Amino acid sequence: MITLSLAEIAEVVGGRMHDIPDASAQVTGPVVRDSREAGPGCLFVAFVGERVDGHDYAPAVVEAGAVAVLGSRPVGVPAIVVDDVQAALGALARHVVRRLGATLVALTGSAGKTSTKDLIAQVLRRKAPTVFTPGSMNNEVGLPLTALTATEETRFLVLEMGARGIGHIRYLCELTPPRIGLVLNVGSAHIGEFGGREQIAQAKGELVEALPPAEEGGTAILNADDALVRAMASRTKAKVVLFGESDEADVRAENVRLTDTGQPSFSLHTPSGASDVTMRLYGEHHVSNALAAAAVAHELGMSADEIATALSEAGSLSRWRMEVTERPDGVTVVNDAYNANPESMKAALRALAAIGKGRRTWAVLGKMAELGDEALAEHDAVGRLAVRLNVSKLVAVGGREARWLQLGAYNEGSWGEESVHVSDAQAAVDLLRSELRPGDVVLVKASRSVGLESVAVALLETGAEGEVAAR
Repeated sequence: MITLSLAEIAEVVGGRMHDIPDASAQVTGPVVRDSREAGPGCLFVAFVGERVDGHDYAPAVVEAGAVAVLGSRPVGVPAIVVDDVQAALGALARHVVRRLGATLVALTGSAGKTSTKDLIAQVLRRKAPTVFTPGSMNNEVGLPLTALTATEETRFLVLEMGARGIGHIRYLCELTPPRIGLVLNVGSAHIGEFGGREQIAQAKGELVEALPPAEEGGTAILNADDALVRAMASRTKAKVVLFGESDEADVRAENVRLTDTGQPSFSLHTPSGASDVTMRLYGEHHVSNALAAAAVAHELGMSADEIATALSEAGSLSRWRMEVTERPDGVTVVNDAYNANPESMKAALRALAAIGKGRRTWAVLGKMAELGDEALAEHDAVGRLAVRLNVSKLVAVGGREARWLQLGAYNEGSWGEESVHVSDAQAAVDLLRSELRPGDVVLVKASRSVGLESVAVALLETGAEGEVAAR
């Protein structure tokens, strides 16, 4: 974080200083909420959770080097006390962002946010120092914590914004006002909480509504291939840039194909030129993510050749998102178990079909959460798609939703042992250990709450009789 005195922080957040011998003491390190991350010069933010109260760790973090604690009560060590810790954290982030000269890029969407954010960061940091959201820290706590890692040298700040209701993105934009706003898509993720795709579009569109007008540099980057996203152009006074495979897109892909190993290749076209891209990531769905990143980079002055080179060399920065690992015995494990929704599940299945062309393929799938009344239909559709893509075997893991996956496959034409239901992750591991053959490809995917990454980990440990080659 940029250097701030405790007195300045207290003024910004409207806090009261307690047990602070020197109000001019400087916070020179990061702002952290995990006591294990505390170190010299940091500011520790004490949240009260359901099971853990951060205030209990105040003495330990100060001993580790923290300058002070930002909390809701005095703790016997230097502290800035506020009525609402979350609001104070947001106010501090807003203050720091306003002091910086960085260009703030915000993005949202139902699927692909984290992968696209990682691509944008890898492209932009070739041009100038870039700070970006780690993992999926995209809520009212994670976003300001990310913003507070920026320094005076930071030129680009790339922030992922998530939403579980109307008004959430509007609030995040108030904390960290973006100049460039990117909306990827409107899908079915969290549809049970929102009530429908139109409501999701309303929430995601809050990002473009928050942008400054075009004459002040505001730019809305919208997916030309998604009708609900494209319609958001009427909700902003910012300049509108379209990306996609549509002929009307300003940044578009032509001649899209997959390599023999399932990696997308295409010709990138921008208003300033064209260049070829072959990605290291797996699955055709990354083409749209790459175009979104390219549109952001082009608006920030990068050439088509520079963007194409960066996209071709970019990898995955976040765990359990299409991690493709080959065991010494030739079994390939695709760990995409971080999360799942109908769109990302279907994209992963198509990637599995591409990666496993000419080989036996296994789809180990579990529940997609927060789908509300659409849950049965969406799980049924995923099971059917697995059959249409000629996936060799579907292993549905878990309870009711897993049975719906299997039922969809059965009704589409899968019978016998082509689809199977197992009760839990261990049962899936036992089945796979007994039936996998060298050369097989296994996809593991479900909502985060299911914890199916344990299946991928167990499979890699099973085949670890030599060095595992991660591709």
